[in-house]
Amino acid sequence: MIDRDELAVWLRLLETPKVGRESARRLLAAFGSAEAVLAASTAARREIVGSVQAAALATAPESFEALLASTLAWLAATAEEPRDVIVLGDPRYPQTLLECGDPPLLLYAQGRFELLQAESIAVVGSRHPTPQGSANARALSRQLSEAGLTIVSGLAIGVDGAAHEGGLEGTGSTVAVVGTGLDSVYPRRHLGLAHRIARQGLIVSEYSLGTPPLALHFPARNRIIAGLARGTLVIEAVLRSGSLITARLAVESGREVFAIPGSIHSPQSRGCHALIKQGAKLVEAAEDILEELRPTSRPAMPAPATDSDTLPPSSPADPLLAALGFDPVTLDALVARTGWPAAELNTRLLDLELDGQVARLPGQLFQRIEHG
Repeated sequence: MIDRDELAVWLRLLETPKVGRESARRLLAAFGSAEAVLAASTAARREIVGSVQAAALATAPESFEALLASTLAWLAATAEEPRDVIVLGDPRYPQTLLECGDPPLLLYAQGRFELLQAESIAVVGSRHPTPQGSANARALSRQLSEAGLTIVSGLAIGVDGAAHEGGLEGTGSTVAVVGTGLDSVYPRRHLGLAHRIARQGLIVSEYSLGTPPLALHFPARNRIIAGLARGTLVIEAVLRSGSLITARLAVESGREVFAIPGSIHSPQSRGCHALIKQGAKLVEAAEDILEELRPTSRPAMPAPATDSDTLPPSSPADPLLAALGFDPVTLDALVARTGWPAAELNTRLLDLELDGQVARLPGQLFQRIEHG
């Protein structure tokens, strides 16, 4: 575990107002360590950064002692999962992040630190996915985790949450990269999920304890998601979304980008289609990803079901499911496709909805859900 003195100099460097991440990086490159940066004279620091930043480091900010005390208390707290602060130079710091253009200088970590070194894939997408999008995220993440990959995502609602759930269901587990301090959980609805990830996987943040969920932190957080992983899979995204930022950052770091296509009528598919046009690999199954990111040793993928297996509820043998297809559809369109009365269709659709085979969408639309 990081000791008090080392923690103190890193917090002074990174949490002093007006210094900023870029100035801290330049100072570290020039002086070699956080301790050396603080030991240097203001004049020496001024040769590397501006006079404002150089002078700011001469004295500890008023909030420094309180932050140091709260961080030490957090590290010492009795918990089922380990906690630590991992800085540049620590052997546990992930090599994948060092290969990126803007690696975090410090990571707060809670859980299984070894997952920072695991072969991993980022899974990101819409905060408001379709039911099929959520099912795809969970199923593919589970299959990739079962194949030995760790699932990296951002703990947001929607695709992120489903990806973490799937990752926890396999041996590869999951890493959540968050945009707040690790003494809080955002969004609150993922409080239980966050605790499970801390016990079975890993939660990391570059933000100090007490940092609230500020909007500017989440795009910055995305560079860590992309940087930790060997590739990024996008599942449902509009044309202007944080998921496409993550995909762009992955490309800039020389990583693979994957995308799942969807309906040509769905705004949620347009971001993925744009990525595919730009060269992202089209994904229909986990094996499409494993062909590119195959871990050196992994269990075989589960064999596909045979005719002797139980027929899945979503089988096209059900004429209504076959009529639904995979795009959202109106009741009137189903009447036209099947020739069945609307009342009979409504009853059957309700049965399928209760069975988890069909989702009822806003605007009186219905969509078939294919479970992985």
